[in-house]
This record gives sequence, structure tokens and C-alpha cells, in this order.
Amino acid sequence: MKVTWRLRISGRVQGVGYRYALKSEAQANGINGWVRNRRDGTVEAIVQGDSQAVETLFAWAKRGPPAARVADVDSQPVQGEFDRAYSGFEELPTA
Repeated sequence: MKVTWRLRISGRVQGVGYRYALKSEAQANGINGWVRNRRDGTVEAIVQGDSQAVETLFAWAKRGPPAARVADVDSQPVQGEFDRAYSGFEELPTA
């Protein structure tokens, strides 16, 4: 079953390769969507894929790459403008 979630990751997650690593993990698990930094210091991502693959990515997001220090991962099912089909996985500009 395909699911789509929005993640907001807080902690030391900018300037440590978090976006690049999340993109790599998503692609390795067949997940579509995007990732970007936010001006408030968090990282935001939309992840869409098989529910088991998304769960695997959630578990990874709580750890992140070695230099990251994840404080929290807020996850919610997508709504509104984010509720659509995604193709591939990309890094977006800071919002």
C-alpha cells in the first residue's frame, strides 16, 4: 500500500549532510518525494512509497547521518497541496 507522509526533523540537521543522506536512503528504498532545509533550522521532507519502505525511512530519519544529532521527527500524513503523486526524489531550495 502506497502512503505519503510529511516529516519535520529538528536538532543538528543542517550543515551535516542530512538532506543528501536522506535522499540517498529514500532512493535506496524506492521512495519518491523531496527534501529541503527550512529557515527555522529544521529539515522538511515529503516521502511517498510502500508503507514498509516509508517505515524503514522513518527509523533512519530518527538517527540521520553520523554528524547529525536528531532531536525530534514530527510525521503527519500529507494534506492539501502535498497530497499528489511524486516521481523520483529531489532536493528543493530552502524555504
